[in-house]
Amino acid sequence: MKVTVVGAGGNVGATVAFTLAERDFAKEVVMVDIERKEGDKTFYPSKGRALDQWQTAPISGFDTRLTGTVDYKDTKNSDVCVITAGVPRRPGMSRDDLLEINGNIVKTVTEQLVKYSPDTIIIVVSNPLDVMTYVAHAASNLNPKKVMGMAGILDTARYRAFLAEELNVSPKDIQALLMGGHGDTMVPLPRYTTVSGIPVTQLIDEDKLNTIVERTKGGGGEIVGLMGTSAWYAPGAAAAQMVEAIMLDQNRIFPCAAYCDGEFGIKDLFIGVPVKLGHGGIKEIIEVDLDEGEKELLRASENAVRSTLEDFKKLMDK
Repeated sequence: MKVTVVGAGGNVGATVAFTLAERDFAKEVVMVDIERKEGDKTFYPSKGRALDQWQTAPISGFDTRLTGTVDYKDTKNSDVCVITAGVPRRPGMSRDDLLEINGNIVKTVTEQLVKYSPDTIIIVVSNPLDVMTYVAHAASNLNPKKVMGMAGILDTARYRAFLAEELNVSPKDIQALLMGGHGDTMVPLPRYTTVSGIPVTQLIDEDKLNTIVERTKGGGGEIVGLMGTSAWYAPGAAAAQMVEAIMLDQNRIFPCAAYCDGEFGIKDLFIGVPVKLGHGGIKEIIEVDLDEGEKELLRASENAVRSTLEDFKKLMDK
């Protein structure tokens, strides 16, 4: 089993690769990134990261081989490819600001990946995520069940972590679901949030729960404000969890940016919905029942994602 991570010279991609290696189910993880020139020196971040991580294998006890490269030929016959390449969000920068530059990067990367791995599955992490997943699908010509975005797992992880702090319980016992676009218009669903089967609404008052929901919506921005750049540990771990579910055919139920063709009344759009992940990618989209308030929030999120997609299309038509 072979996994390629593009953008692995950066923090998110390197975290994806290292998390996968430590889980030790893949035979090889190929870490791809561009070379970096500084004056008369040339550096190879993906090769350096791969070498550093591989040297932990005797200590951590894994066999997954990590290989760094700048050549997409080395990605040939990858079962899953994770795209983390792109410009990270910085203070004062919205996800929409990243549209044009990251769109061109994701398009070019995807074309290279499918050239050498025409049957691969693609997971997109680059922002703005829902639109970049659309770009990867368009550039790959793959079945939409084989192209998806990592968003909901990260967002639910933040939500569950905040709830665990507030309730002083293990985050392992919290199950939650979020839908919609990745960003400020995401749709947390407290009605589908439980702690060992107990509805969270029975354990926390409404005001505190709403505060946590709002903190979750701005979770990425909170990290940017603290560090001056985007998060990488949680996004990297979330993408790795998706790879594991697919390659080990676990049939895990996760919220992911998936292509909707009428589900939830949404057509021709990648947006966060609950899916079953396993061999071949997305096995099905699970249409949970939503009340009128939740439907309204999802429609608002859909409109925001679609607006960003239209902005991107206009940029590309210039």
